Amino acid sequence: MAGIKEVAARAGVSVATVSRVLNDSPRVSEQARAKVSAAVEALRYRPNAVARSLRTEATHTLGLIVGDIVNPFFAVLARAVEDEARRAGYTVVIGNADERPERQDHYVRTLLEQRVDGLLICPTAEVTPLIRDCVAAGGPLVFLDRTLPGLDVPSVRVDGTAAIGELIRHLHGLGHRRIAFISGPEPLSTGRERTRAYADAMRATGLRIREEYLEAGDFQAESGRAIAGRFLDLPEPPEVIFAGDNLMALGALDEIRARGLRIPDDVALASFDDVGWFVHVDPPITAIAQPAEELGRRAVRALLERAEGRPVDPVVLPARLVKRRSCGETGRTQR
Repeated sequence: MAGIKEVAARAGVSVATVSRVLNDSPRVSEQARAKVSAAVEALRYRPNAVARSLRTEATHTLGLIVGDIVNPFFAVLARAVEDEARRAGYTVVIGNADERPERQDHYVRTLLEQRVDGLLICPTAEVTPLIRDCVAAGGPLVFLDRTLPGLDVPSVRVDGTAAIGELIRHLHGLGHRRIAFISGPEPLSTGRERTRAYADAMRATGLRIREEYLEAGDFQAESGRAIAGRFLDLPEPPEVIFAGDNLMALGALDEIRARGLRIPDDVALASFDDVGWFVHVDPPITAIAQPAEELGRRAVRALLERAEGRPVDPVVLPARLVKRRSCGETGRTQR
């Protein structure tokens, strides 16, 4: 049976071009696609992924492990990774770690057994022995959205520090002084970074950081609801509840509405992580938007450069503040 090299030779193109055609990549000219298709038909070539892997030690697949696929941020991120990988001639296999280290390790093992050409991981908080082994092996690995301390791994992430500072200044300008924060888990790099940015911004604006106004959630809606309830039960409740991600903001929104309170008249609401449905809430929710699509594209490019043995520098993208009416702003809703 003819192999991919014979197809490439008959079509007068490279093996990489044949691979892109077989993987339906758009990065191929119509002329080259027609030549490859004619050669495939003439030679009666039938690609076999397993056999191709054994011959070339490449499967043209990438592994992506996300923290929680239910989170809209990770869903958008995964779509962007898949689209960019497809353009480069790769298929993506996705695993949902559900923020559990043991489940993350399960997917790492499974993907390595399937001989993926590289791994993109949004790591959980724990540095597991398996992750250390992957780093030590030096294979194509890139951390996405989050980092792990003590590990020399290229990362592609978002820095929300400036946007959080802008948000606190914006709230201060609207007359708010009592600003509570539902932070993410301290063990996660994103949880620590957002908490530090909130504290730094409060101090820089001359606002008091009150212990009772700062509590860590788990990036899930139920924790946002429970913590918002405790904030609202305080003798002096906050004027603003700032949630550290979109799911905790959803939980906080549910609790505020369950109590019959009005946003922003009784309490204002802001979120880190902008999602599509925020513009459909009345009033629309002020949020810090992460460039999830660009994050996914850049991560795939970094991983492929890593797979080719090229050095990869860390990529840090800025977040941006989207002002809407949930904090008392007036004016046209921004998308």
